[in-house]
Amino acid sequence: MASELPKSISGLENFDTKKAIYLISGVSIAALIFLVWLIYFKDPATTSIPWVKNLNALNATFNGLSTILLLLGFSQIKKKNYIQHMRFMLAAFVSSSLFLVSYIVYHHFVGDTKFGGEGIIRGIYFFILVSHIILSVFVVPLVLSSFYFAFSGKYSTHRKVSKWTFPIWLYVSVTGVLVFAFLKLFG
Repeated sequence: MASELPKSISGLENFDTKKAIYLISGVSIAALIFLVWLIYFKDPATTSIPWVKNLNALNATFNGLSTILLLLGFSQIKKKNYIQHMRFMLAAFVSSSLFLVSYIVYHHFVGDTKFGGEGIIRGIYFFILVSHIILSVFVVPLVLSSFYFAFSGKYSTHRKVSKWTFPIWLYVSVTGVLVFAFLKLFG
C-alpha cells in the first residue's frame, strides 16, 4: 500500500542547505577526531562495573538491528510506502545512535581490542575491519545528509544521496557484527 509523499516533515524546507552541509560536515569531523582519540590515544579508564566488558555484544546487537531495519526500510521504499519507510529509517538511526553511545562507553573503559587470530583468518579480519572503519567515516555525513534532505522535502536530492548512503550504512552495520564475531571466535 503506497503512501503520500509529504511536502516537508520538519519545517526544514526553509533552512539554508549550505549551512546544513557545513553543520553536518563539522559534526562528522568532530565525531571522527573524538573517536580516533578515544580508541587510539586515550588510556582506558578504570571501572569495577563488570558488564562494561560485555558492551561489545550489545554493540553487535545494535548493528544487527540496524541491518534489519535498513532492509525493512528499503523494502518499504520499493513499495512507495513512504511513511513506513521513514519509520524504519528513523528506527535504524536510533539503533545506530545507541550503538555509538555504547561503543563510546565500551572504548572509554576497555580501549582498543586486539585480534588474536593467525594465518588467512587474520588477513580476512583486517580486510573487513579496515573497510568497515574507512566506510564508517563516510556513513555519518551521508546518513545525516540523507535525513536532512528528506526532512526538508528535497526528495530528489535525498534519493541521490541515499543511493550511496544505503549500501554504505548497510555494509558498516553488517561488518560491525562480523568484526564482533571474529573477535569472539579468534580474539
